[in-house]
Amino acid sequence: MDTGTSWLVDIFSYEFMQRAMLTGALLALFSGIISVFIVLRRVSFLGSGISHAAFGGVSIGFLLGVNPLITALIYSILVAFGIERISTKGKLAEDTAIGVFFSSSMAVGIVLVGLSSSYNVDLFGYLFGSILAITGEDARIAAWVTIFLSVVILLIMKELHFITFNEELAFVSGIKVRLIKSVFLLAMAIAIVVGIKLVGIILISALLVIPGASAQLLTRRFYRMVVASCLIALFSAVSGVIISYRFNLAPGGTIVLVLSLIFFISFFFKTNR
Repeated sequence: MDTGTSWLVDIFSYEFMQRAMLTGALLALFSGIISVFIVLRRVSFLGSGISHAAFGGVSIGFLLGVNPLITALIYSILVAFGIERISTKGKLAEDTAIGVFFSSSMAVGIVLVGLSSSYNVDLFGYLFGSILAITGEDARIAAWVTIFLSVVILLIMKELHFITFNEELAFVSGIKVRLIKSVFLLAMAIAIVVGIKLVGIILISALLVIPGASAQLLTRRFYRMVVASCLIALFSAVSGVIISYRFNLAPGGTIVLVLSLIFFISFFFKTNR
């Protein structure tokens, strides 16, 4: 076999690479779906706010000595619904509510990290991701969670599509707007926590925004946009893992760089078409 390409075959023979590929691909597909809604609803800052707010939840886990992903999940869900509640009932702009939770959660994280004596390398992994180091249990949990969330979003896609383009008309038509939006927020928060283990707190927001943004540059038809977003996210996740392994790069950052490259290529063809 050609030694120049043998490393590519070797990748799929390693169990840790198989786990990374599987979980990365499943998360990418789900992210590709909700990324379209995030972009079309113009709530990109919401994903970024929740992902950075998860830092507070991770820090609580380290301080209490429990699984940081559990505390991050609970904290992220509370933040997601807190943002929705304050922006709706408090008559504040959504980006203002996000900014409040963003800054306060990061402050909580910084204070608690200072009180904890066991963060160091582990915390670095949560900040920047460690997809190549996920265990078999992590992979199984991530796989089942992303499959379940994908099914949920697909079941409410028609209603979510309606709400995205005309929320008032959707409400008048009898669609349970608040329930659908709550399910979407819940799915986003869970996806963010799952993604933290793969690409990290700092980079997960890119996986929720860039695929949909790139797809919007390529097509204006909704369902084509969803397909394009999923394919872009999937290609970026798989190729990012392969490239990071081949050149000994950080996997999370490599995935986001591939995503960014696709976005700028899409933008170039869009502006020159």
